[in-house]
Amino acid sequence: MTVVEGEKLWEPSAEFADNSNVARYMDWLRDKGIVDVSDYHTLWQWSVDHIEAFWASLWDYFEIISDTPYEQVVTSLDMKPGNEWFTGSRVNYAEHILRNARDGEAALYSLSETRPLDQMNWEELAPSVRILATRMRDMGVRPGDAVCALMPNIPETVIAMLAAISIGAVWSNAAPEFGRSTILDRFSQIEPKWLFAADGYLFGGKPFDRREDLAAIVEALSGSLQQVVYLPYLDITNTTAPVDAALWQDMLSGEDPGAAGFRFERVAHDHPLWVLFSSGTTGLPKAIVHSHVGALMVMMTMVSFNMNLTRKDICFFYTTTGWVMFNMQVAMMLTGAKSVYYDGHPASPTPDVLWKMAADTRATLFGASPTYVQLMEQLGVVPSERYDLSKLSCILCSGSPATPETFEWFYKNVKEDLWLTSQSGGTEIVGGFVVATPTQAVYAGEIQARGLGMDVDSWSDDGQSLVDEVGELVCKKPFPSMPIYFLNDPDFERYNNAYFNEFPGTWRHGDFIKINRRGGCYIYGRSDSTLNRNGVRIGTSELYRTVEKLPEVMDSLVVCIELPGGKFFMPMFLQLAEGVELTEELSNRIAARLREQCSPRHVPDTFYAIPEVPYTLTGKKLEVPVRKLLLGWSLEKAASRDSMRNPAAIDFFLDYVATTDDY
Repeated sequence: MTVVEGEKLWEPSAEFADNSNVARYMDWLRDKGIVDVSDYHTLWQWSVDHIEAFWASLWDYFEIISDTPYEQVVTSLDMKPGNEWFTGSRVNYAEHILRNARDGEAALYSLSETRPLDQMNWEELAPSVRILATRMRDMGVRPGDAVCALMPNIPETVIAMLAAISIGAVWSNAAPEFGRSTILDRFSQIEPKWLFAADGYLFGGKPFDRREDLAAIVEALSGSLQQVVYLPYLDITNTTAPVDAALWQDMLSGEDPGAAGFRFERVAHDHPLWVLFSSGTTGLPKAIVHSHVGALMVMMTMVSFNMNLTRKDICFFYTTTGWVMFNMQVAMMLTGAKSVYYDGHPASPTPDVLWKMAADTRATLFGASPTYVQLMEQLGVVPSERYDLSKLSCILCSGSPATPETFEWFYKNVKEDLWLTSQSGGTEIVGGFVVATPTQAVYAGEIQARGLGMDVDSWSDDGQSLVDEVGELVCKKPFPSMPIYFLNDPDFERYNNAYFNEFPGTWRHGDFIKINRRGGCYIYGRSDSTLNRNGVRIGTSELYRTVEKLPEVMDSLVVCIELPGGKFFMPMFLQLAEGVELTEELSNRIAARLREQCSPRHVPDTFYAIPEVPYTLTGKKLEVPVRKLLLGWSLEKAASRDSMRNPAAIDFFLDYVATTDDY
């Protein structure tokens, strides 16, 4: 029997809950005489009612290393750009990872389509970071200099990232699978002085040689670029770089200054840590800048309390270096936990490659997006039948809304005793607005709670708080990991337009959310891709989970556009299983299913069979760009082909717009 939304699926044992990090934090708060709270919801309420006291307590609890004490927790409690956190402090993000180094202990694991599973101990990772950082300093890298990477999800990228950050340089990743123009759209905004780059990568057994693109990218960045560091990865036998570059292995050939002899560059509270980018489906992507102290405080909170990580844990999330989840995977090491890095196709060379890796590393946390679950279902993978996953205690599902069926798949196919977490936030905040807690039950399709210090609410269009109703996800009070600024946005104009135009003085995130009476949360997709049908707003995920249960439907995409005279047109595009045709009978059956399981308003005006649903490189359906195309936008203004997983998937919609008279 299929589970229904809100059905209880798991409850923590008393031992699991009482031994969790968040329970220990509540004990600490009580022992210090700060506040006496005994459950997560009460703790959350205190954290948003007393923003400054909450974040100040975490500074002490996490034993943040600073050259100087902070003067003020935050300069203003108004929700707006420009707030400054922990003024007067001087910290370094990378130092809080490297302080966990212990000889004889694993620091990370890695696997790729080109390399076997490998364990890197701290006595290799920490010296590598120090040697590279020292070489970079000696070669002229100074605090504030931009250092970019065009590297896969491998240990060398982690080393380069930590080395750059440790000396105060500003870091930015781009995934090697990004197209040339997509990379330049990002890096040209940063104007890097240094670039780390690999020769290519292997994906799904197919080699992708990026040397020609690298040469063009280096030429385009020649105005600022002073040094390239080249890693032969796809072809380790060919050390001839396509540009003037230092070889990776040569950069690590120096002498280790040792932990005592190395100096971390502890930087001011408003010093930039890294530049991250929005998905960039249209126009130049937003170049989002976070501070060392802001990202440190929020990411430490999330990995400690919402993932419950300790130095005993081994954690994995399937990601590329072009997604914020790579940064989050590195952040898991703030707790001393061991991260597992995988580079390659999630189902190659075998469909269950990631589950074998989880078993071989004895992973305690396994993370992926709901689209990965779809892939596992289609391939018939049942991990519990083949692998010992006895150490696995937590699933982290992130990237898009997780349906009750996603939850059900894990409990049926992985294991029954599992803290299954769905969490949602964004690149902009390097954290979660709605998160998990190991002290509460898991309900199907439900995100357990709101993040500590995150004053999240669901609002109607007129700014009224909603309970058990779908509304806009808003955050009413500031938090440390808000972007300190966007690049090339000196007056915060783009920043304000992105988050504060709809509700001045309140962050509108652009997600559709429902919060129930117990504080559980449901994300129903992007509110700007919401189906507004005759004034009734419908989340696209509701239609997807209903339609995609049918064996005939592999995937789907739905949009709704406004027409003159107050009319609406809502088509649904279906990627059908092999050999299936979109007959009138099938269309009627889908419509009946939507009418019965959702409502008559959920039934599209018409159905179309398409070759493939278009996705971004980070696995999000291109709902908004398709909607814009149907409204008459040009492709150049609606979307960037280089941001798409398969650029050819958008061609159907271009032909459709050019020929249809259905609306």
